[in-house]
Amino acid sequence: MSDTPRTAPLGAARPLSEQYDTALLDLDGVVYAGGDAIAHAVDSLAAARETGMKLAYVTNNALRTPETVAQHLSDLGIPTEGGEVINSAQAVARLIAEQVPRGARVLVVGGEGLRVALRERGLVPVESADDEPAAVAQGYGGPGMPWGRLAEAAYAVARGVPWFASNTDLTIPSGRGIAPGNGAAVEVVRIATGATPQVAGKPLPPMHRETVLRTGADRPLVVGDRLDTDIEGAFNGGVDSLLVLTGVTGPAELLAAPPEHRPTYVDADLRGLLTGQPVVEADGAGFRCGGVHTRVAGGELFVEGDGGPLDGLRALCGAAWSAAGAGRFERDTGKALARLGW
Repeated sequence: MSDTPRTAPLGAARPLSEQYDTALLDLDGVVYAGGDAIAHAVDSLAAARETGMKLAYVTNNALRTPETVAQHLSDLGIPTEGGEVINSAQAVARLIAEQVPRGARVLVVGGEGLRVALRERGLVPVESADDEPAAVAQGYGGPGMPWGRLAEAAYAVARGVPWFASNTDLTIPSGRGIAPGNGAAVEVVRIATGATPQVAGKPLPPMHRETVLRTGADRPLVVGDRLDTDIEGAFNGGVDSLLVLTGVTGPAELLAAPPEHRPTYVDADLRGLLTGQPVVEADGAGFRCGGVHTRVAGGELFVEGDGGPLDGLRALCGAAWSAAGAGRFERDTGKALARLGW
């Protein structure tokens, strides 16, 4: 991991599927949304696999088991085995197992995926704070998780039981929009108890470690839609990343990204795995990509020339990130983005 902040997305002469041995793909907002495949995902992943790229699906969602997720992907037309799915339930189960004895009871506040992962580590899931748990494991329990489950977590944590969270994503994409994620539920317990959990999921090291252990990737490429989990997780792990614009992150958020949230590559969707990436050139007065030239003057972003909106966004990243250095680009980007049709 370089100490020098990234000042523009990188170019690539060859398709990314040929440069990296394994794609570590987020699911929600990258492969599917609301259970339905995102446009171009099925065909793009099939083509990437045909080039020899291994596919692994890495998700902070701890609700479902890897086998259930694999079946869902297979039903969408993406043949997948359970071993190709890595979730934050597995990462948090390993983290807990390193701190409590084998056979210890763990209070589960979440779904079946979390229970299965704990059993895999020789731990015993329980349902009540009165079951004398050695730890509390909290993961996404779906939109129908009862409020009483959060109360059980709060009771145990207030008694001093060590608290672990699969992840702290505040939101999760759905077919109807952006919904509260596990991080929102974690905040409920935090407010009630004043405690802070140990967190395993992206962007933190336990999730990256779990992914590398299970995939054996030598040259991984993280592919995600979120800056604060997928891209920061790649940054923390010292590996390259591809941001796709099919989920949570929009152009304005990308331009304002601090160094740890700046992806190596930017593309519209998973078709970006199958192509090279255009070069974003610094030309002394700004940045150029395709037919678009961008610059910062007087704290404002300027766009000149003609080109596609995606090349224009890449060039804008160069101008904004370069001007921001190790910080965030805090100026209004709306006019420049509108000029490109975003």
